[in-house]
Amino acid sequence: MKWRLLPQFPPAKMFKAFVLDADNLIPKVVPQAIKSSELLEGDGGPGSIKKITFGEDQLRVYDTGFVAGPDGGSVCKSTSKYYTIGDNEIKEEQIKTGKERAFGMYKAVEAYLLANPAYN
Repeated sequence: MKWRLLPQFPPAKMFKAFVLDADNLIPKVVPQAIKSSELLEGDGGPGSIKKITFGEDQLRVYDTGFVAGPDGGSVCKSTSKYYTIGDNEIKEEQIKTGKERAFGMYKAVEAYLLANPAYN
């Protein structure tokens, strides 16, 4: 587990960007991160189910949280589990690279939010 400081926005705004609006916002910021998104059930509001297909070949399960940080920003805490298909192995360097990519995406979204203050 690692805590990463995202100083510009409170947890509620980061949650909205990364969870509620991920399929709309993330492709604008990191186009290769999401292959597709489809609404399976509902109208996009509470209780809806979205299927988001990420652009990575390996399946990663992320548990990510945003908590209040100093000066009104957020701190991101993320853990992950990696599953392989067949006899494939995941090396420690690949895990490190994956974590850095994920944090890079967080920082890219944060930069997008800073550059687009009208985003709600």
